[in-house]
Amino acid sequence: TLEKILTRTKLLTMLKKIIFALIAIFIIIQFIMPERNISGDDTYAIQTKYDIPQDVQRILQVSCNDCHSNATEYPWYANFQPSAWFLDHHVQDGKKHLNFSEFTKSPLFVQNHKLEEIKEMVEENEMPLPSYTYFGLHPEANLTDAQRQKIIDWADSQMNYLKNTYPADSLAFPKRN
Repeated sequence: TLEKILTRTKLLTMLKKIIFALIAIFIIIQFIMPERNISGDDTYAIQTKYDIPQDVQRILQVSCNDCHSNATEYPWYANFQPSAWFLDHHVQDGKKHLNFSEFTKSPLFVQNHKLEEIKEMVEENEMPLPSYTYFGLHPEANLTDAQRQKIIDWADSQMNYLKNTYPADSLAFPKRN
């Protein structure tokens, strides 16, 4: 009937407008890109104070540094919104918890605690995050058991270095009054 045809026509017209608006929004947001995390400033980087064997350095570079340093290597999909926003949030959150590029800027007790957290997160398979390797993304970041053990052993050795080099009270969180 004529009434059904008019209703369908209105519905199709409204659907076309919605699709057009969504496409326009998608195109517009492509111009709103977050700042890239590529400062490369290593003034306070972990390697300026701590011994990192070459094999451990390679593991950290491939599996950790994209989210835990000031030198993210961005994948191709970081050039498109909304994935760029998601990645930026992910990197900023990762750096908030641990930033290898600013590691030595923190007090010794924080550095010691971060080394403990590195060990714990790797031991418990909490890092790298599963979302980092979903859908086969970043397969090189998936740690083998041997790689996990190298990181754990390295973190232990660095905590022992701190313990043997500095007074115990400088490695513990200050007591609150």
